[in-house]
Amino acid sequence: MLFKEMGLSSEILTAITDMGFETPTPIQEKVIPLLVEKNRDIIGLAQTGTGKTAAFGLPSIGNIQVENNYPQLLILSPTRELCLQITRDLETYSKYIKGLRTVAVYGGAPIDTQIRSLKRGAHVVIATPGRIHDLVRRNRVDLSHVTMLVLDEADEMLKMGFREDVDAILAQTPKEKNTLLFSATMSPEIATIGKTYMTDPVEITVGQKNASADSVTHLYHMVHARDRYIALKRVVDYYPNIYGIVFCRTRQETKDVAASLMKDGYSAEALHGDLTQSQRDYVMGKFRDGNLSVLVATDVAARGLDVNNLTHVINYNLPDDPENYNHRSGRTGRAGKEGIAVSIINMKEQGKMRQIERVIRKKFERKPVPAGAEICERQLFKLIEKVHQSEVNHEQINPYMEKVNSLLEDLSKEEIIKRFVSQEFNRFLDYYKNAPDLNLSAKSERENRSDRSERGGRGDRSDRMPYDKRKPSSKSMSRVVFNLGKGKGVSKIDIIDLMVKTSGVKDLEIGQSDIFKRASSVEVDSKFLKPLIAKLNKKNFNGVNIEAEDYYEFAGNDFRDRNKGPRGKRRSDRRS
Repeated sequence: MLFKEMGLSSEILTAITDMGFETPTPIQEKVIPLLVEKNRDIIGLAQTGTGKTAAFGLPSIGNIQVENNYPQLLILSPTRELCLQITRDLETYSKYIKGLRTVAVYGGAPIDTQIRSLKRGAHVVIATPGRIHDLVRRNRVDLSHVTMLVLDEADEMLKMGFREDVDAILAQTPKEKNTLLFSATMSPEIATIGKTYMTDPVEITVGQKNASADSVTHLYHMVHARDRYIALKRVVDYYPNIYGIVFCRTRQETKDVAASLMKDGYSAEALHGDLTQSQRDYVMGKFRDGNLSVLVATDVAARGLDVNNLTHVINYNLPDDPENYNHRSGRTGRAGKEGIAVSIINMKEQGKMRQIERVIRKKFERKPVPAGAEICERQLFKLIEKVHQSEVNHEQINPYMEKVNSLLEDLSKEEIIKRFVSQEFNRFLDYYKNAPDLNLSAKSERENRSDRSERGGRGDRSDRMPYDKRKPSSKSMSRVVFNLGKGKGVSKIDIIDLMVKTSGVKDLEIGQSDIFKRASSVEVDSKFLKPLIAKLNKKNFNGVNIEAEDYYEFAGNDFRDRNKGPRGKRRSDRRS
């Protein structure tokens, strides 16, 4: 099927023809006819980069009544970056529709300017949930005429703690409207929204539910934890044309890794929650323009990033939530291009990797960390390719050639090439001259399995028990422990949702989290720890009065005895 066969208006067809689009992607081919012909409620499950914006955008703007100068289409997205990207796309699609106005409203920008834009009139509003909810409370936006509502990246919105905002916004829209929900994963929360707010929705799945895109290859390197950064540098060096994102678990780790890469001469910057909006815009501008090879980011900071042509996603740490891996890897291998997701793991993380494999329905391929000789070879041939493809301005260079030839006349062609290559290439040759093998040997893995066997096959207890005196993963993180565990049926999504909603901080940095039978422990940004604990101790979760404590404050006394739980009672006493 072609776009011109799908019933779209002539203005829209002209716009997408200008963009060079003729054939729709699978999600577009399934969604557009439904919206053009029947205006059905739709749940669309597809990875990022599959063309979801055009799938809902093209038919939606075609249904706008431009003579009515009020919001008719409302699109909610989880982040400012995605909000702006959708706005740019819709403005491009609608450039031949005379008088159609789109307005983006989002946090981190002056609200007065956005209010003035809305007052002038808008047919389409693209918004982040927090800002549009604020505008609704101020009576600065009228949503009573909305005929179509789109929830884009809905799973991300819920993970970021926007559920209450979304509920409040939906309550301001008419009951008789079309609701479209797009998500990369089908979680119970997404299913609940579908049941609550949608009428007989059609579920459209591109690929398998929750599965990773076929265009992404998943690799992993297994190293000692202490060699993680060295392995990262080798991965970046091994791919001379890399344009990718390195994902870290915490803000501090993001800062440290980016600072180390920049110090070592790499074109890298950090993206994390401590940046101001202007700093964030500056970094993202450099990255989008191709002036950075590597962006080092946390999951929170990278949510909603829409950057094309990424060649790699590198997991410096695996995410705690397996579904987050899908969001990470989905940022490469887009628009029909191939992508590579590389994970750098140690032996303790094999179980987490297997769990991710089950979620994404793909197998990770183990690869050795590139050796120094391999890296030098790839960098050398990249240099030669670059020289071979260089354009020569003969008019400018010819006046100097006589002098150049006289200076080099005592050298043969082969000697000139060798010296030129050495001049450009000595840094790699020197650095990797005696580079050690970073790969874990079979012997190391056997010893690790043997150690586990001697401990009863339960692995390293420090990675399993919330009562061990374990150091935080970074200086900026602290750990809260509380009395909700698997026995109460809680999941990691429940825990993250509880932390974000209780703290009231929508971009709360969450690090390592562990759920056990009777308790859970979660790393959070240290500056929010005390107020979070105070609020948690006032909450009831599914009939359980939460008892929360600062893990490290108690690790030296009550937690020292492994037969005692978070409140200092012996487990046998608690059971009785």
